[in-house]
Amino acid sequence: MTLGTFLGMLGAAMAALLAGIGSAIGVGMAGKAAAGVTAEDPDKFSKVLVLQLLPGTQGIYGLLIAFLVFIRVGLFEGMKALTTEAGLTLFAACMPIAFVGLLSAIYQAKVSVSGIGLVAKRPEESGKAIILVVMVETYAVLALLVSFLGVMIPAYA
Repeated sequence: MTLGTFLGMLGAAMAALLAGIGSAIGVGMAGKAAAGVTAEDPDKFSKVLVLQLLPGTQGIYGLLIAFLVFIRVGLFEGMKALTTEAGLTLFAACMPIAFVGLLSAIYQAKVSVSGIGLVAKRPEESGKAIILVVMVETYAVLALLVSFLGVMIPAYA
């Protein structure tokens, strides 16, 4: 394995790891709040479940970028010998979703917890709570787009 191939794989691992950690923390935070609301009123379960799930998307985005890198480095068909420059390019391409995924999932969870509190008091406002949570998602989607474009540039195809 070349240094470039290693750097590409390291970037993939960072994308999946950091975005996944953020999502695990986020879903856990929102899950605690959702469990409390559901304990008081089980009929609100479906409304709070949506709010709990949203911070989990960043982990999916990180995993998607990791799989794209795996394809780029030929993990499933015999590893390619990437140059150091190509490996650094892949590594750098993975960083937006790695770090934005980590942080946005945690901040999205904070908004989710507040939204779950809103649903506890006013269940008819669940749509507004979801919109507020999705606004944080916008930045994760932008980071996913930047990482996707970076991974897909043909310099190391």
